[in-house]
Amino acid sequence: MTDCATNGTAKWLIAMGQPTGSMMPNSRSFSRRAFFAVAAIALAFTAEYSATAQADAGEARNALVLGMGIEPAGLDPTIAAPVAIGQVTWQNIFEGLVTIDRDGKIRPQLAKSWEISEDGLLYTFHLEQGVTFHDGEVFDASVAKASIDRARGDESVNPQKRFFAAIDAVEAPDPQTLVLRLKQPAGSLIYWLAWPSSSIVGTKSAEGNKAAPVGTGPFKFSKWIKGDRVELVRNEDYWNKEAAAKLEQVVFRFISDPQAQAAALKSGGVDAFPEFGAPELIASFEGDPRLQTVIGNTELKVVAGMNNARKPFDDKRVRQALMMAIDREMLIEGAWSGLGTEIGSHYTPNDPGYVDETGVLPYDPDKAKALLAEAGYPDGFTFTIKTPQMSYAPRSAEVMQALFSEIGVTMNIEPTEFPAKWVQDVFTGRDYEMTIVAHAEPMDIDIYSRDPYYFNYRNPAFDSLIKDVELTTDPMQRNRIFGEAQRLLAEDVPALYLFVMPKLGVWDKRLKGLWKDEPIPSNVLNEVYWSE
Repeated sequence: MTDCATNGTAKWLIAMGQPTGSMMPNSRSFSRRAFFAVAAIALAFTAEYSATAQADAGEARNALVLGMGIEPAGLDPTIAAPVAIGQVTWQNIFEGLVTIDRDGKIRPQLAKSWEISEDGLLYTFHLEQGVTFHDGEVFDASVAKASIDRARGDESVNPQKRFFAAIDAVEAPDPQTLVLRLKQPAGSLIYWLAWPSSSIVGTKSAEGNKAAPVGTGPFKFSKWIKGDRVELVRNEDYWNKEAAAKLEQVVFRFISDPQAQAAALKSGGVDAFPEFGAPELIASFEGDPRLQTVIGNTELKVVAGMNNARKPFDDKRVRQALMMAIDREMLIEGAWSGLGTEIGSHYTPNDPGYVDETGVLPYDPDKAKALLAEAGYPDGFTFTIKTPQMSYAPRSAEVMQALFSEIGVTMNIEPTEFPAKWVQDVFTGRDYEMTIVAHAEPMDIDIYSRDPYYFNYRNPAFDSLIKDVELTTDPMQRNRIFGEAQRLLAEDVPALYLFVMPKLGVWDKRLKGLWKDEPIPSNVLNEVYWSE
């Protein structure tokens, strides 16, 4: 999930009375005069910023200014969930025992190798030597143990504390050996240990990482000018010489408004926007002599979650009717300019064991009406959807509103500030009827078995499948179970499954090494460099 930030350009837009968050349903509704006014301001701002950044960064070809639509509220991924934290810090500042590469495969990192016992209850990691944190603290098994114990302890606020629930004890028999003893098998444990929330933090610096992160990675934190940018510099003492950063400096610049994002790219104030926020503007970069567009895959599953504990959403027939009222192709066209992949369950085509479930409840308004009548709503009903301000959400809601009206259902749209208000009302308070959000975590189908979770969904059969998948490390068996879980959700519809958002990247043609696809939300930059 994502949140929004206000930068200097956005403040100018507010002063002009222009929208800065959710934006318009499409680019045609944004007048030419307004666009050029925005562009002029953004060009002036970015030109000034570019000159400042170049002066700070030294030679341009040794530095990168990378744009993000969201500014993180903090910089420690082990204490807070928003993906923007990891997009700045994961694999740049912080590292884990293992990592995920650009192809989605698990690779060794601070642990150079590991063994898993036959019963799946003993994990033995052999650690790298000669690793130090940016503040000079030496990394060894005792530090790794302290980091994992911190993440799983009683006082832990780790957003993925559940990852460590199966661990019974953490041992450090010698400086280069870490042992995890499990209470029960956890087939996803190695994968989870690669996530930002599993980053290894130092014993001396852990408490200060929210504002001034200290890790073992190829870049070191330099400064954070809130509302504007975070700056990193190359770690000249990085332990892994083969993976050392090629760039000397990286500036993460936060621009929430898509029009301003486009202007910053075209003016050169930003070198790259790996997640560009306006699909309707992608065509505007065609033929640009300096910039290229790169469309890749993500794990961003756009779903309309329903409160399964409230009427009428506690009736499966109602949920099925709403799903069959949605023309996914039309929705993707209206919400995201046709750029997206239809899904029928909480799973993406990138994920192992993916099954296309879009045919389980296909678009069929006549059958949807019949299901509503069978459930006791022959004349439909009225409800409210709470939509966060990210552009895909209100756009999707407007299309859904029109489609629902065709089966006699009236949906009122209530804009809801994200993250604060949305988290309070929906995610934590569960005081809502329907919402819509892009779930960014990969392989998170298990959220429907978490208690509590904002769907208020209860299904013992699904819970059993999720437990079964963790009891095996056999890939074939796990994929079979994942397939069963997908089918169950597709039929039971605790949420309306809409589409996977693509990764819309726009960056300078001379930049090499940026990730096209996003197997996990990230901006991994150690391999990035400028070609001649």
